[in-house]
Amino acid sequence: MRAKQCAATAALALTALLLPDAGPEAPMSPTATAITAWPVPDPTVLRGWDPPPTPYAAGHRGVDLAAPMGTPVRAVRAGRVFFAGQVAGRGVLSIELTNTGTPPLRMTYEPIDPEVKKGAEVRAGQVVGTVGEPTSHCPTSCVHWGLRRGDTYLNPLALLHRGPSRLLPVLGVPLP
Repeated sequence: MRAKQCAATAALALTALLLPDAGPEAPMSPTATAITAWPVPDPTVLRGWDPPPTPYAAGHRGVDLAAPMGTPVRAVRAGRVFFAGQVAGRGVLSIELTNTGTPPLRMTYEPIDPEVKKGAEVRAGQVVGTVGEPTSHCPTSCVHWGLRRGDTYLNPLALLHRGPSRLLPVLGVPLP
């Protein structure tokens, strides 16, 4: 029973880190916000999450997933299209995720040729566009996958539900 309580406490701590200042409507378990699929099939992570130490410092505010131009991009959760258009010559799609607190989580994909318009409701797994023309952002064709809550960038990989957590014994440390 103690192990289950510890696992539950760890899960809530992860949720608090992932969902800062989520407000009273935020889900209270990681599985309520978890996703089970990637935005592109069989991705390789080319560049991971590397948050900057300050808001304007260098860093990587998302994850780059290898995907050839024209690859279908799927919504990882249900939501409403917040933005679909061009930014600095690249196609960008941003979706506010349903039931993720206040302000809601916002998932962003780029470069993408959007197939949905601003204000459209999308469901999890729905094709929302295709990987656009490669940019100098990646050494090969990729999609940059980002996550934000308000002005705070978060790691989108933290939403991947990879099954239940398992606590392993710590060997060689005396119990209190």
